[in-house]
Amino acid sequence: MDPKRELTSVDLAALVTELNRYEGAKVDKAYRYGDDLLRFRMRDFDRGRVELLLEVGEVKRAHVADPERVPDAPGRPPNFAMMLRNRLSGADFAGAEQFEFDRILVLDFERDDENTRIVVELFGQGNVAVLDESGEVVQSLETVRLKSRTVAPGSQYEFPASRLNPLTVGYEAFKRNMDDSDTDVVRTLATQLNLGGLYAEELCTRAGVEKTTPIEEAGDEEYRAIHHAIEELRTRLRAGDFDPRVYLDDGAVVDVTPFPLEEREREGLDSEAYDSFNDALDRYFYRLELEDDEPEDTGRQRPDFEAEIEKKQRIIDQQQGAIEDFEAQAEAERRRAELLYANYDLVDEVLSTVRDAREEGVGWDEIRETLAQGAERGIPEAEAVVDVDGAEGTVTIELDDTEVAVEVDTGVEKNADRLYTEAKRIEEKKEGALAAIEDTREELAAVKRRREEWEEDDAEETDDEEPDEREERDWLSMESIPIRQSDHWYERFRWFRTSDGFLVIGGRNADQNEEIVTKYLDQHDLFFHTQAHGGPVTIVKATGPSEPSEAVDFPERTKEEAAQFAVSYSSIWKEGRYAGEAYMVTPDQVSKTPESGEYIEKGSFVIRGDRTYFRDVEAEVAVGIQCEGETRVLGGPPSAIEDRVETSVRLQPGRYAQNDAAKMLYRKFKERFADQSFLRKVATADRIQEFLPPGGSEIVED
Repeated sequence: MDPKRELTSVDLAALVTELNRYEGAKVDKAYRYGDDLLRFRMRDFDRGRVELLLEVGEVKRAHVADPERVPDAPGRPPNFAMMLRNRLSGADFAGAEQFEFDRILVLDFERDDENTRIVVELFGQGNVAVLDESGEVVQSLETVRLKSRTVAPGSQYEFPASRLNPLTVGYEAFKRNMDDSDTDVVRTLATQLNLGGLYAEELCTRAGVEKTTPIEEAGDEEYRAIHHAIEELRTRLRAGDFDPRVYLDDGAVVDVTPFPLEEREREGLDSEAYDSFNDALDRYFYRLELEDDEPEDTGRQRPDFEAEIEKKQRIIDQQQGAIEDFEAQAEAERRRAELLYANYDLVDEVLSTVRDAREEGVGWDEIRETLAQGAERGIPEAEAVVDVDGAEGTVTIELDDTEVAVEVDTGVEKNADRLYTEAKRIEEKKEGALAAIEDTREELAAVKRRREEWEEDDAEETDDEEPDEREERDWLSMESIPIRQSDHWYERFRWFRTSDGFLVIGGRNADQNEEIVTKYLDQHDLFFHTQAHGGPVTIVKATGPSEPSEAVDFPERTKEEAAQFAVSYSSIWKEGRYAGEAYMVTPDQVSKTPESGEYIEKGSFVIRGDRTYFRDVEAEVAVGIQCEGETRVLGGPPSAIEDRVETSVRLQPGRYAQNDAAKMLYRKFKERFADQSFLRKVATADRIQEFLPPGGSEIVED
């Protein structure tokens, strides 16, 4: 399973609830790292230092981070960071909101001379726009000029077109939107109601509604159950009733959610609970960055284990320093509490004196002067007072060379309890840091183990005088399989290599069909298509695109496999049919020129002349994991795939949606491989899904 790299709309709704708890925090400084990461350092009276991170690149996130985990300040600040500092230094954080149910975070900051609004677009290419009080764009990370909207300095900021908000839609409107769909319940919730795939499935589960139920078979009972589940979700989001989870697959983070999800539990993922969603987001993205930084084995190029070990050790040293700081802070708070009890009478006298003066209407400045005069006369209680803060309602007393700030409106006991509570809170942060350092130590140990395994493999290869004559490897049982991958021009299309080694490519949509014919179909290639409408243009390449075109005598088996490929990835599969018909022609028979008075749709072509037909072609594919040579997922006709891969699964048209079938295959492969890390990197459910035909599938049992 690929890890989540972008916040969902539900995530953002939960985040906004928690961010508003920091209202009133004062901005100290802003930083920019690279092209897409911003950091706002703020001060909050209750929580101290607050670090807000916003990232809008490949990873799209927003959350408050532990100060120990924020990146070091960069060198010379870029212009964007300087602009933020000029506008926000000393400003108060006035609150956060989510634009409708979109992945757009709006942050407001107030200052006496000017207010600033920051719009964070956590979708598409990502963007951050800084607006003045009139809504005009002061500056943005990216300039956007589209027909529908413009985001550019000097223009009025325009939000994207409104979408239906599932959290506010009434039942009747909800029912109308559901009835307007022509697919099943879960897809309608995901697309028409804008809930996305994961939460659409989760709401179906919570409502007790079968997610694959066709809309025409769903009625008022199902609709009301789902709408009630949505209302419960809305209530929890607005109330901040969270129970955050970070989900892990074989120790690697894959998701973070504001509540436990039954869908994730069904997948057998491990989970970690956190006190706040911000904490969960911070921990998730911190670990995701560490895991992304882990070098992958490519060929026999030795990873830089020493640099990685040094980095992990540096992190451990930083975490150890944080733990020591937490211990010192907690001990200091406990000592202050104990000093209050040890000097109970003196502190009580100071508090009573100041409280009585306030009740009589005496101002804070006059109280400060009176205490200073008392200190000059040698009154012990007045001598102990070193500061009076009217704005905070506190008096700072020096006790045994230690300054203790006490709240005037409460007694000695409550002030001491407050300090003990703060000590306990710091101790809890220390426990979190201890857990973090254990994680890092495990990661360090894993790097060292990989270094040892690498060195052992090197030693074995050095001792082997005839490496090509080694016994065949049992890839499924190997604890560590090296990753060997290359990028190929054809991978964005559907593709496979025939049993005879010829490359076959097919279009995923009308645009790719058009591109394949106009750009990649050469005179000596073969063109395949199905009689059924809606199939991929399929060509068998005689030579590569950079090689001179040469006539080739294609084996019959290659033609049969290409025909099966064309049938299996066409509408024949989507319609649930187990066989279909394909035809083959040469490139000179394929034309974009229609007959007089006719029109050709994009991705369609005119075929002239005789065709060679392949009848009753079985709709069946195999998907497997290749380990020898390159390591990757492969999919296509079984006869072409099964001999190239270490393990495979056959499929035929069936009832499981494409994404569900991909997850089923991933779980099957997971049971077969000892090296789960290899599988997670090479064959995620998303990569498997790229090789599945459109429509439903079922596994062909052995």
